[in-house]
Amino acid sequence: MAEDDLRTLTYRILRYTPNLVRDEWVNVGVILEDEGEARRQARLIEEPAELARVRRLHPAAEEALLRALPLELETILAAPAVFAKLDDTLSNAIQFSSRKAVLAEDFDAELDRLYRDHVAPPPARGRAGILESTRAWIRTKLNDVFRRHRIFDKIEKGVRAEEFTQPGDPMKLDYGYRVNGTRGFVHTVALGRDPAQAKVLAYTAECIRARLPQTEFTAVTEIEPARENPRHQFVARLFEEQRIGVVPLNSVEKFADSLRMRIN
Repeated sequence: MAEDDLRTLTYRILRYTPNLVRDEWVNVGVILEDEGEARRQARLIEEPAELARVRRLHPAAEEALLRALPLELETILAAPAVFAKLDDTLSNAIQFSSRKAVLAEDFDAELDRLYRDHVAPPPARGRAGILESTRAWIRTKLNDVFRRHRIFDKIEKGVRAEEFTQPGDPMKLDYGYRVNGTRGFVHTVALGRDPAQAKVLAYTAECIRARLPQTEFTAVTEIEPARENPRHQFVARLFEEQRIGVVPLNSVEKFADSLRMRIN
């Protein structure tokens, strides 16, 4: 990589510190900033597995505070004057590391890397080695595929469901796109972690189609739904009823290539 392709970014790690006296914390997010392009973005824990890890480390953790943090921080990042006073804006339980600089070529890829290295739960180890199946892990893999196929910058990220459901709906669909008048959505679902995610996606798809009949949905999963697994088959039937396509990670390259040809 040529040095001219790199630019200096700065980041801070967000730490949840429920007891300031004990000074014990767990990393819950990262903020990345590109001052040259006046761009800043945060990525915080949101998935059930991530919140569960915080509860294991801090049984009395304020889960309501952590669940509200992504939306609160998104509002702050959109207001430069408020962002300048970030340390005085959020709850005292949210502390920040010192600002650090990093050289990177791609802003989004660097945000993924920082989140993976500093915030994401460490990968579990099983008999077959490292096993991963969280939505955050699937999304990181999908981001890499979309970048390689040159469609990452052509699709929306974090599409708010409340535009189609009810005000205050916290769900965000991972990706959105438009093809010849058709609205499309792609969302990651971890079959091995929380099948309830599938019910939320199915409900959301039904609500969106009630307002926008010309829509298509794709769920990207870590593996193909197994025929011998009742939970996997429940999800498969649910998605079939709501006309949600299923693409396991081992088939996502072909899916991305097809999507690139359609949205160009």
